[in-house]
Amino acid sequence: MRRLIVILIAILAASPALAESQERTARKVKSAVAGRAGFPELKSSAALVVDQSGRTLFAKNVDQVVPIASITKLMTAMVVIDAGLPLTEKIAISNDDRDLIKGTRSRLRIGTVLARGELLQLALMASENRAAEALTRVFPGGTSAFVAAMNQKAVELGMWRTRFVDGTGLSSDNVSTAQDLTKMVAAAYQYPLIREFTTDSGLTIQANGRPMKYSNSNRLVKSHEWQIGLSKTGYIAEAGRCLVMQAKIAGKPVIIVLLDSWGKLTRIGDANRIKRWMETRNSADKPG
Repeated sequence: MRRLIVILIAILAASPALAESQERTARKVKSAVAGRAGFPELKSSAALVVDQSGRTLFAKNVDQVVPIASITKLMTAMVVIDAGLPLTEKIAISNDDRDLIKGTRSRLRIGTVLARGELLQLALMASENRAAEALTRVFPGGTSAFVAAMNQKAVELGMWRTRFVDGTGLSSDNVSTAQDLTKMVAAAYQYPLIREFTTDSGLTIQANGRPMKYSNSNRLVKSHEWQIGLSKTGYIAEAGRCLVMQAKIAGKPVIIVLLDSWGKLTRIGDANRIKRWMETRNSADKPG
């Protein structure tokens, strides 16, 4: 009896490792099948590439509902701009803007005063969480009214499997699908300010009497090999590394959604794999 118990304990202890091993094997099989079929072998758990007309070029787990981390900030930006709030209005960072969900730090000290437009740019370009939280806090009606506006906007865009609970994306309860996110990216692309702010390579602000430099969280915006019209990264543990972009590849405007990339550089690698795949396809389609 004792020996049977020991065996059962050993089996139970090995189960998570076994499940993880099986999942890795399944991913390798899927990648191998994709490669043989002429599609890019992507490491992201969910991926979708559509052209500007909405035609699907590549799809992987596009209806899987998952946390989207700071991709959320695209919706935050649209709500702020839709409200017509003055971008020059000064807003002070307060204690209420601290991250009480993940405990992340910020370079924006309590008491820092910036214009709404600067906070919006920091939230989009550098994924600054205190900036995004301040934007939601000072919205007419407060944070609850802001979140309600986010969800209403999602309904208007036909994002039926999307839900927002905060404007930063720090909560894993902010969820969507790759399919829904192509709709959000397409809508956000219609805002010139969002296009500008998400593709700026860097920004220097004056905070508390001294200059502070920020860089874009997506290194690809600095690459001469890319023509990016909109970009947003995201990361929390539950969501993995995420990236959405509007870009022109092989002369064609496309929207790329990459969710739950399991390596720090995997989303960048997947984006480059998609780019090479599309360029190769375009070259093969040209008459000889």
